[in-house]
Amino acid sequence: MSIVIDRIDHFVLTVRDLEASLRFYERVLGARIVPPPGGRGPTAVAFGRQKINLHVTGKEFEPKATHPTVGAGDFCLITEQPVESVVAHLKACGVAIEVGPVPRFGALGKMTSVYFRDPDGNLVEVATYE
Repeated sequence: MSIVIDRIDHFVLTVRDLEASLRFYERVLGARIVPPPGGRGPTAVAFGRQKINLHVTGKEFEPKATHPTVGAGDFCLITEQPVESVVAHLKACGVAIEVGPVPRFGALGKMTSVYFRDPDGNLVEVATYE
């Protein structure tokens, strides 16, 4: 017998400046801000059916990773928008594109990706499937 995984619910990023991270994910990626329930726990940003919990360095929510590190994240977000509109939006927001658009292969097959960094240096990939 094994566990059957349906999807990723959330992951955690350790950040230096919570407000800067919230503004970035809301403005650049259209995330909605999710305050901590009952005022306890991490603040998060959400997209669709998943979210990113944001832990401020030195004030991480327990339990946490063995070595929570600012800027160690590297993740991919999927959009249904054409990659050209993603590039145009990033440029309009003043976000430097590090790589892309480039062809990649994701969990569901061929996709086109654009890579850039959040305020803490985490590598963010936004991709669209063909």
